[in-house]
Amino acid sequence: MSSYASGKHAFGFCDRTGFRYKLRDLVPQIEAGRPNGMLVGKDVVDVDNPQWRLGLINMSDPQALRDPRPDGGFHQSRELYAWNPVGGGNTAMGSRTVGLDCSGHVGRVEVQIIPVSATATVTGVSGTTNLGNISVETNEVDVNVSPTGVANTGAVGDVLVISDTFAITVSNPGSGNKFYIDGVQQATVSLTENNTYRFDQSDSSNGSPLHPLRFSTTSDGTWGGGSEYTTGVVTSGTPGTAGAYTQITVAFGAPTLYYYCSNHSGMGGQANTP
Repeated sequence: MSSYASGKHAFGFCDRTGFRYKLRDLVPQIEAGRPNGMLVGKDVVDVDNPQWRLGLINMSDPQALRDPRPDGGFHQSRELYAWNPVGGGNTAMGSRTVGLDCSGHVGRVEVQIIPVSATATVTGVSGTTNLGNISVETNEVDVNVSPTGVANTGAVGDVLVISDTFAITVSNPGSGNKFYIDGVQQATVSLTENNTYRFDQSDSSNGSPLHPLRFSTTSDGTWGGGSEYTTGVVTSGTPGTAGAYTQITVAFGAPTLYYYCSNHSGMGGQANTP
């Protein structure tokens, strides 16, 4: 078998750059963990790229079990973990869970009771013809009126319950006339379905000039491009004179309403119908 010279004084040329090196200074270029046949200078050799080793390392993450034994059922799982119910139960192996009793409290509970019903009873009324209408004014809602002791030879007439009466006045705060409800400028009022509310316009400020209060489903009513809402609405008298009012019985499912002046714009406000 032939031998090779030591080559300690020999030169070689880099397979990458073509530059001359001492032959012993040329090293194999490693690729994918193996020499690729090139001899290159130590100063130009490339580090083996880790991406060449993709697939060489097992990266699988098995999660399935061979021959598993899953929970056999709802009741078996309760027995296994002493759920019978939680605490105090016995496991299949005889162990017992104790000390799992617990208690708690909700802290301070504040209850606010708001009266929502009232009863008005009319007694001792007698006559020989129609008794006319019975009118009851109250600040409560869902009022039950029971006429008793009524004797007559004709009809009793209608029973009218006014859930609330709002005093309407008109004043100019500097930006034109505005409606004031119970002294509050353009107040937002809440009206309950199936209840009757009276907007009293007997104050003289409603009549000079006339400021008829009306309702609409559009803000500022006809001045805002809407139309007058008349369902359950009754008017009486001339604004600014005794007994004048606009009255509404709020229909079931009524939309949000807006009160406005039919003669002047920008005077009204909102009437919620929760």
